[in-house]
Amino acid sequence: MFPEERRNTIIDTLKKYGCRGVADLAKDLDVSEVTIRQDLDILQGARILRRTHGGAILNLKTGFEEPFQADTSSFKEEKARIGKAATDLISDGETIIMDAGTTVLEAAKNISSKRNCTVLTNALNIAMVLEDNPDITVMVTGGTLRHDFHLLVNPYGDLILNRIQADLALIGVSGIVAEHGITNANIAEAEMKRLFLKSARKRVVLADSSKIGNVALVKIAELSDIDLLITDTQADPVELTLLKEKGLKVQLV
Repeated sequence: MFPEERRNTIIDTLKKYGCRGVADLAKDLDVSEVTIRQDLDILQGARILRRTHGGAILNLKTGFEEPFQADTSSFKEEKARIGKAATDLISDGETIIMDAGTTVLEAAKNISSKRNCTVLTNALNIAMVLEDNPDITVMVTGGTLRHDFHLLVNPYGDLILNRIQADLALIGVSGIVAEHGITNANIAEAEMKRLFLKSARKRVVLADSSKIGNVALVKIAELSDIDLLITDTQADPVELTLLKEKGLKVQLV
């Protein structure tokens, strides 16, 4: 296999798995780990991927976001763990804002044990997950539907959010970096996330490791505007250290 062909295979593998270790890639391609590390360095220099501890993840292009179905296929186990950890923060009787996104959806799937809670969301799929639970009151923001993403954005979401003070907001993001704060790939969705953050007493970002160190198109907020980041153990330790040095509390699951 020529080097260029091998590197294209690496890219295709990362598209499939989201993240892949050096040892796994070496086994997949039947080459040495030294060769894989050299390939990863070249691809990172081209800004195609980002090296992580022991592996690599694809860079999310600024302004680009995958449709919901494509995003669902990446980091399934990690998102499930993050979602479960998020629901541990919820107490009976609380009002919870649940932002759209595949990781927050995992939190919604785990909320069934809670009693007398109210969930406010702009995500139609989250509302559908919760609709059969008699102990959960579901409120939907209203707004304009984003096709392929199952979510609603302005102009109507602010009508209810300006009147709500929730106990907890669970927010998904496209990127989080110490220098740039939290960012998102869509302008209208980013505005909804800002409103969600303003409408809750405790603000938690749920992000798998592919989002750590990534910068997307639109800034949502500073790190000081959120109280906790829950991410998975594959997150780049250097990036996590920088986030913690900025004062952000980080929970790894």
